Amino acid sequence: MPNILPKLETLEAWFITGSQHLYGDEALAKVAEHSQQVAAALDGDAEIPVRVVFKPVVTRPEEVCQLIDEANAAPNCVGLIAWMHTFSPAKMWIAGLSNLNKPLLHLHTQFNRELPWQTIDMDFMNLNQSAHGGREFGFMCSRLRVARKVVVGHWDDAQVRGEVGTWTRAAAARHDLRSARIARIGDNMREVAVTEGDKVAAQITFGYSVNGYGLGDVAAFVSHATEADVDRLCSEYDETYAMANSLKPNGPHRPSLRDAARIELGLRGFLESEGFVGYTDTFENLHGLKQLPGIASQRLMADGYGFGAEGDWKAAALVRASKVMAAGLSGGTSFMEDYTYHLSPDGSQVLGAHMLEVCPTIAADRPKCEIHPLGIGGKEDPVRLVFDTPAGPAVNATVVDLGNRFRMVLNEVDVVTPPDPMSKLPVARALWEPKPNLKTAAAAWIYAGGSHHPVFSQALTAQHYEDFAEMTGIELVVINSDTRLRELKNQLLLGDLRKD
Repeated sequence: MPNILPKLETLEAWFITGSQHLYGDEALAKVAEHSQQVAAALDGDAEIPVRVVFKPVVTRPEEVCQLIDEANAAPNCVGLIAWMHTFSPAKMWIAGLSNLNKPLLHLHTQFNRELPWQTIDMDFMNLNQSAHGGREFGFMCSRLRVARKVVVGHWDDAQVRGEVGTWTRAAAARHDLRSARIARIGDNMREVAVTEGDKVAAQITFGYSVNGYGLGDVAAFVSHATEADVDRLCSEYDETYAMANSLKPNGPHRPSLRDAARIELGLRGFLESEGFVGYTDTFENLHGLKQLPGIASQRLMADGYGFGAEGDWKAAALVRASKVMAAGLSGGTSFMEDYTYHLSPDGSQVLGAHMLEVCPTIAADRPKCEIHPLGIGGKEDPVRLVFDTPAGPAVNATVVDLGNRFRMVLNEVDVVTPPDPMSKLPVARALWEPKPNLKTAAAAWIYAGGSHHPVFSQALTAQHYEDFAEMTGIELVVINSDTRLRELKNQLLLGDLRKD
């Protein structure tokens, strides 16, 4: 099935360099030469997935305004990387920065790595003024309250390029969400609070739109799936997954597999018909479907769709954003749920899972395709993929609506291998140890109002989400090895005081 993620190599980050005319034409020519070399090096680095495009050096207010206006209008530009090679008087940046509506990264670097101790003179000093040129630019960004990422270090260092690459991934996700459409199929799970929210405020903040559709809209596409297409998709299931005997050709549950395939084809057709990149459903609203979409939602997520169970459209949008950020990286990303605890004196753990919808990109081995009763929803037994998640670092992130603002809550975790097989658990799952420990992490998450529907990723880091939160202008709460509850509660109190 086709992957619907944007091709990051078709997106651009514009490299803009600030200077001034006081240094003369010869110095400005050298500034442009250096800027082209730095931009080309960043553009050629595999850690930076988007194109880094050199733009002419700016030395006047009108040049800054023109370039920023062009960036704002450019459909493939996800943000600007600004470098003050020399001193660039910051009043010339006021009008341009005031108009900027795309993310900004301030690369505080200099062309030379080391000082030429034996030959350094005032010509060298005048040309290489990033140290105080960057501070002038930084003051104006702070004065204008311009959100930006500051990366410090030599442009040829792997760590610096890695930070730039992380930021460009977040910028690509933000760019994608600006025009994203999320389909809310049915309503929210009844009486659940955290899956609700202000969809208008979300569109203003993030850009994506959320609109509701009845199950009949999807059921119509399901009913139009041809037998030949169902045959083809079932054959794909047979080749891709370890099929339970009852689901194999001539098995007693093969008709259920065909129903699941028909639902996947219908869902895909519905989503493709309107250009949706994410959707929600709920087990309480399944009129017209024989079973809750299990394998369908799992496979759609693997192809780049955002998904939220029980009507959780904020989760669907964040899954989509996470999929875009993680494009081309090793490790998977999935909708998840904190399901149950292992409260042992030897160390407490969280078993993450969901009824059905966990993305197979986080599978440690070839997923098993099985059918089991669901127990809720009143429909036929659904087909699903069952697997464990490989050990290693991961992050859980969620966005919640606090009524007057959105807050992102994230927790760094370590996925571990279960001590014994969970052979009777009929769902995909991940076992993790939250940082700094379950006692602190769970309390911190609850104090912050975090949802029980996080996005789980072994491809992304806290830095990806921090950059994303900053460029979308939302509050961020990070729970990691350094978290102390007293300090976190004070952070939350200050956030409330600033916004109330």
